[in-house]
Amino acid sequence: MEDFRLVIITGMSGAGKTQVSRHMEDLGYFCVDNLPPMFIPKFAELCTHSSGSVHKVALVVDTRGREFFDKMIHILDSMDESGMKYEMLFMEASDATIIRRYKESRRRHPMAPNSRISEGIAKERERLARVRARATHIIDTSDMKKSSLKEKIIRWFGNSSESNSMNITVVSFGFKHGMPLDADLMLDVRFLPNPYYIDSMRHKSGAVPEVAEYIWKWPVTKEFVAKLNDLVEFLVPNYIKEGKSQLVIAIGCTGGMHRSVFIANRVYTLLCNKGYRVNIEHRDVFKNEGIEHPQITAVID
Repeated sequence: MEDFRLVIITGMSGAGKTQVSRHMEDLGYFCVDNLPPMFIPKFAELCTHSSGSVHKVALVVDTRGREFFDKMIHILDSMDESGMKYEMLFMEASDATIIRRYKESRRRHPMAPNSRISEGIAKERERLARVRARATHIIDTSDMKKSSLKEKIIRWFGNSSESNSMNITVVSFGFKHGMPLDADLMLDVRFLPNPYYIDSMRHKSGAVPEVAEYIWKWPVTKEFVAKLNDLVEFLVPNYIKEGKSQLVIAIGCTGGMHRSVFIANRVYTLLCNKGYRVNIEHRDVFKNEGIEHPQITAVID
């Protein structure tokens, strides 16, 4: 299968292989941790015959495999001879960094379960030297921020559409039904004029043009939306830069039917026009009996 991609993740214990594996999963890779090296070719072959359901695989192979790991070089040689394509990412860090991480986690080093961590690091570096020489990518995480590691993994193993990989969800809700527990950014729009008190609009959501026009005609709405747009345009790229993978923007009014729906639609449209990956959810709109709510959002300019 021409588009099949196999990445072998290896390297020093405590250098960040687990974190890399999580990022690879977010990129759609099928990840397997602590796979004995002799199973790599057969596993890759099985994946290539999966009718395209598995076309990106990341395998974590390291010294936890004990005596099995010693066969790693021979396995790589046989894969090269057979023409099997693969990439190998080697993770490393300074001795001081690895020691600090192990002390913080209170775990034993796999190469020195009954002795000092520094002894285990020395043994592991020696054992990994030949494997490191075969690596196609090397990352030293000693002074690297988590966001920088994620950015590098996306750049090397993702695609262009995943550079803005944060998933954004805009949620409208009613405070009387409770606040969303997963909200990262919450806005209260109960200060805006309320169409609920107009009989002809009471049972129509903020996505209905008549209601949207009513909310939008007030100067306070226009001023608020302008300030909100500035805030969103500032925050979102900075969240992405920091490595945030999900953002939930919750917008609430009293019942989650009029004002929050209208403002949520505005934010959703803004983010769509900026090219972000965004979903919208009107959580409480149908908790109001007999509500008229069109499927296509209405945004009034």
